[in-house]
Amino acid sequence: MAYSKTLLVLFTMLFLAPSILATDPDPLQDFCVADLDGKAISVNGHPCKPMSKAGTDFLFSSKLAMAGNTSTPNGSAVTELDVAEWPGTNTLGVSMNRVDFAPGGTNPPHIHPRATEIGIVMKGELLVGIIGSLDSGNKLYSKVLRAGETFLIPRGLMHFQFNVGKTEASMVVSFNSQNPGIVFVPLTVFGSNPPIPTAVLTKALRVDAGVVELLKSKFTGGF
Repeated sequence: MAYSKTLLVLFTMLFLAPSILATDPDPLQDFCVADLDGKAISVNGHPCKPMSKAGTDFLFSSKLAMAGNTSTPNGSAVTELDVAEWPGTNTLGVSMNRVDFAPGGTNPPHIHPRATEIGIVMKGELLVGIIGSLDSGNKLYSKVLRAGETFLIPRGLMHFQFNVGKTEASMVVSFNSQNPGIVFVPLTVFGSNPPIPTAVLTKALRVDAGVVELLKSKFTGGF
């Protein structure tokens, strides 16, 4: 009898497990405009402003209407529209980015740890690359996309975009998270704070210490 009860508890826990994993919460009201200065304890979101103090701008934004400045080392500019920039997305599980590219510009290999991404090329020609996990043999999926064409990137997979055209390019992407997060691979590996020990990187990357130190010097202070 005790054995049967143990099995019942185990199966119940396995059945309920997907529903108790942390994720962007389902909303329990029409809007929960983020109080970014709120002091209340929160786990998956910010506390809500009283609707009487929310105004109406939380439903609208023009931030992505303007191109970013692509005079950067990567030749690209990311304009974010997550919950920190658009508090109205709080608890709704959505956000957007705009990325602009100079000719030859790149959005370097990166990962969004908390969101799947779907995007559309607005102008120009972009090589979009997605690298599968070790289970796939680290397979690279890539394609040159033009204005009006779309792409999909599963959560947690490394990906990049590269402007292969002769003119400026841009894309708009959306996420199923109010705060998708981002891990830029080169910045994470060579610009962490404090730095990853050089001995670790020389062993992992199979290069001399001088190469590692050179790459670290390129990412001191970020991008």
